Amino acid sequence: MSASRLAVLGHELRSPVAALVAIAETLSRRRESLAPADVRRLLELALVAGRDVERIVVDVAPTALRCQRVELSRLVADAVLTAGLRGAAVRGTAEPDLPAIVADPVRLRQALASLIANAVAHAPTGTQIVVTASARAGAVELAVSDAGEGIRPDRQAAIFEPGVRFAARPGQGIGLAVAREIAEAHGGWIEVDSAPGRGTTFRLVLPPAAGAPA
Repeated sequence: MSASRLAVLGHELRSPVAALVAIAETLSRRRESLAPADVRRLLELALVAGRDVERIVVDVAPTALRCQRVELSRLVADAVLTAGLRGAAVRGTAEPDLPAIVADPVRLRQALASLIANAVAHAPTGTQIVVTASARAGAVELAVSDAGEGIRPDRQAAIFEPGVRFAARPGQGIGLAVAREIAEAHGGWIEVDSAPGRGTTFRLVLPPAAGAPA
C-alpha cells in the first residue's frame, strides 16, 4: 500500500476510533447518572463506529460503496451527538419528511465527519457549528456551516485537492478531498459558500432515493 493511501486510511479511521474513545470515556465517567435510554443510544453509536472501522479496513477505497436505504435525519443526529461527545459545539436539524436516499451509510458518515472536523478546526471559540439536512430541487443536501475566517474565492477550488491547506492547523489536508470523492461516487457533489470574514458552508448534494429497498 502506498504512503498516500496509508495517509488516507489513517484519516478515515480517525473519526470512528475517536468516537469509540469518546463513548467509552462518557460511559466510564457518567454511566451511573445516565438514563438507560441514553446508555443504549451510546452503545448503539459504539456498535456503528466499530463496524465502520471494520468496513473501512476491508474496503480500502472510499469509493467502494455498499448502498442501502439511509435516513438523513438519523445520520445528522448521530453525527451531532458524536461530535458533541468529543467536545464540539454542534447542533443539527433535518427537514421533516425528507426522502430517504440510497447510499452507503459508512461513507456518508465519513464525509459528514470530515466536514464537521473541518468546521471545528476553523470555528472561533464560543461559536456553534450547524449541520442541516434538507431537500432541494431534484436532490437532498447535507450542509455544515461555521462562523470561521472564511475562504477567499480564488482558493475555493484548491481546498478539495489532497494535501492543500491554507492555515497553520493540525491535519494533512485530506478530509475535504475524501468528502468530495465520496459525494461523487454517489453521483453527487460538494459546493462551498464562503467569503473572508463571513464563515463557510459546505453542502454535500446527493441524488434522492430511487427504488429504495424497504
